[in-house]
Amino acid sequence: MGIVTVATTPQPDLHDLDTSPAEPAPAEEEDGDDAVRRAAGTGESSRASRHWWDRNADEYQDEHGDFLGDDRFTWCPEGLDEADARLLGSVEGKAVLEIGAGAAQCSRWLAARGARPVALDISYRQLQHSRRIDLGRGASPVPVVQADAAVLPFADASFDLACSAYGAVPFSADTEALMREVHRVLRPGGRWVFSVTHPIRWAFPDEPGVEGLTAMSSYFDRTPYVEQDEQGRATYVEHHRTLGDRVRELVAAGFRLVDLVEPEWPAGLEQEWGGWSPLRGRLIPGTAIFVTERG
Repeated sequence: MGIVTVATTPQPDLHDLDTSPAEPAPAEEEDGDDAVRRAAGTGESSRASRHWWDRNADEYQDEHGDFLGDDRFTWCPEGLDEADARLLGSVEGKAVLEIGAGAAQCSRWLAARGARPVALDISYRQLQHSRRIDLGRGASPVPVVQADAAVLPFADASFDLACSAYGAVPFSADTEALMREVHRVLRPGGRWVFSVTHPIRWAFPDEPGVEGLTAMSSYFDRTPYVEQDEQGRATYVEHHRTLGDRVRELVAAGFRLVDLVEPEWPAGLEQEWGGWSPLRGRLIPGTAIFVTERG
């Protein structure tokens, strides 16, 4: 099975009528991008994410590939592994949808434990890295699908479990729709577990050192973080929701919150990952993992 590409980019809203071009901006232009806080709708956010991850997938896998492994299921930069946490419960024989899968490392771990995973990502280049890993291992390839997480190309009740380790959710402008879509494709009682940057981090600079320990922004400001080119076209978009926002959108979609895990920084881990570091991790949470079940 090759990479199945499905055109599921969300329909633009009124903010998106001056649509950006279909082709991504050249990678060298990123250095000149401006970082701003402004509105960014569904279509603009989806296009920016697809182009950004296509441009940066090689660098991302090169930088973080050793930490992620080829078949490791780690929820966060703190290194909490599903093998220890078992937040999904039993996976053997289960149909599992991994959302924002990147190179499908988590799906590969699931497959090795008897699950039947499908890895979905908006970036074609990320999924090509999944193929690269499978070919290098001489293993059966993980089924992969290129699509937007807010418009899932699957029938109702197709999966027993859904998971996402820092994928898709922070980059979606309409996470209420995303949660409804996950609910739709899950079977009753199915778990939906996802990790995101802990919402409290929105108030602090994304820096691993002492400069990242002073709150500079309002935790309650939901205005997206946008990097844009000289023409004002978004090249990267990240959206913020408070903890309360997340709980409300999950409940509205029909999920029951089972647990909210805030992994502590483990002793002995000295590796930095962007704004995650031992200094910050020992003082403020860096990750929130929502464990839910479909009603």
